[in-house]
Amino acid sequence: MRPSRPAGRFGHVVAEFIEKLEGNGEVFLHSGGTIVPMQLAAEERLKVDTGCLVAFDASVDYDIVRVGGIKTSLFGGEGLFFAALKGPGRVWLQTLPFSRLADRIHAAYKGDREDVKRDLGGAIGKIGNLIGGK
Repeated sequence: MRPSRPAGRFGHVVAEFIEKLEGNGEVFLHSGGTIVPMQLAAEERLKVDTGCLVAFDASVDYDIVRVGGIKTSLFGGEGLFFAALKGPGRVWLQTLPFSRLADRIHAAYKGDREDVKRDLGGAIGKIGNLIGGK
């Protein structure tokens, strides 16, 4: 599950956050949205938003590539980098990375929907009480 090589100037930074799991047993991974399992054929390539990548087999080649040019990076709405994957192997993607979930919650909270503010504020308050021991 580690990249085959550092990917340019920033690839080594992203690669530090990849955990290698091996051995027998079950693993539980947390993700946002729906998990989308994929099977890549030999030499099949896939580019995905780095925030959508959950896991992949050791047989999958992994690299970080920059997204297009300046306009794409600034106005594309995706981010600056993609995860470039090459099969064969299994890949698991998530449909709602944490950053997008946070953006949606923030947008709903900023809106004029008092019911969303009330429900979200109540949930956050309950979590705070649990942590604070109240």
